[in-house]
Amino acid sequence: MIALAERAEGEELMDADDLPADTYAAVVRDLACVNAVTLAARPTLAFLHAHTRPGNRYRLLDVGFGDGDMLRRIARWGARRGIVFDLVGIDLNPRSELAARADTPAALAIDYRTGDYAGLADEPWDFIVSSLVAHHMTTAQLVAFLRFMHDHARVGWLVNDLHRHRFAHAGWPLLARLFRWHPIVRHDGHLSIARSYRPAEWQPLLDQAGVAARVFTAFPFRLCVARP
Repeated sequence: MIALAERAEGEELMDADDLPADTYAAVVRDLACVNAVTLAARPTLAFLHAHTRPGNRYRLLDVGFGDGDMLRRIARWGARRGIVFDLVGIDLNPRSELAARADTPAALAIDYRTGDYAGLADEPWDFIVSSLVAHHMTTAQLVAFLRFMHDHARVGWLVNDLHRHRFAHAGWPLLARLFRWHPIVRHDGHLSIARSYRPAEWQPLLDQAGVAARVFTAFPFRLCVARP
């Protein structure tokens, strides 16, 4: 069993450069199902609820959008509440753009892009969000990301990630087998929990970035960092 006292290391299978596009699409589609089952969107939508107003328009960037499921949730959530979002997703993996476009109805106007978020510094952003991305980054990458969000999100930013918790780590294989998710999802989900952070580990990162933010947990086993 992986010891969880410290963050695990190791590359996740879905990040392999030679993973076929159709396999990658199946993996991120199952990850979208995982997000639905584990209520992953709740912290993000609660954050937006607290910092938006009906009738207003906001420009939002999602970094590392995967299958695009978070952006689709935000689009539908905003439409129900009379909030207009100009939604942009950026992901380093070109296979994400292919998968997200295939799984997004044409009626949802979401701008999916491939590339590095740092290249979008000249564009105006009200919100910058991410989900299940922070634990993929090195410390230097994460500190740079925190600074970018601090400098470029006019209204606020949110990191929505996993909580490295023993119960979550022990229970994940059972949940993954129950839903018959892709073998890569089963493997990577287990590793992702072990690679993620605990609440006390975020403050040194924020200090290094020179950023003040709120660190909080959300049910079930989500660890979030937010600055309104």
